Amino acid sequence: MTIFKEIVDEEFLTVSETKELLADIEAERAMDEDRELRYELARAIEHANRFAVLEPPEAQSLVDDLQELEKVDEPTAYKIANLLPRDRDELRSVYAQQRYSLSGDELDEILNVVAQYA
Repeated sequence: MTIFKEIVDEEFLTVSETKELLADIEAERAMDEDRELRYELARAIEHANRFAVLEPPEAQSLVDDLQELEKVDEPTAYKIANLLPRDRDELRSVYAQQRYSLSGDELDEILNVVAQYA
């Protein structure tokens, strides 16, 4: 059962940007002694801390560079920036649900962009 009726706004974020936002929320909650972190929030903070590799500006630059490529749309660019795939198999898993597949050269082009940041 969901308590939400409609999506008002949607924005893609990298794990690094999410980590920064969650750190602000955590600091705000730490100042108020009566408010404790809910389980879900604590797990989200733990996840972001564990998997955020790049700094937020670097992650956004990676997303921008990926979006310049022909076969990379916005949601896919954010997935790639969050996962930082190292080889073709990992990158293919990102594209597994797409209706098209990429050639080896296209995969290598994406991996070369990721390698500049990772």
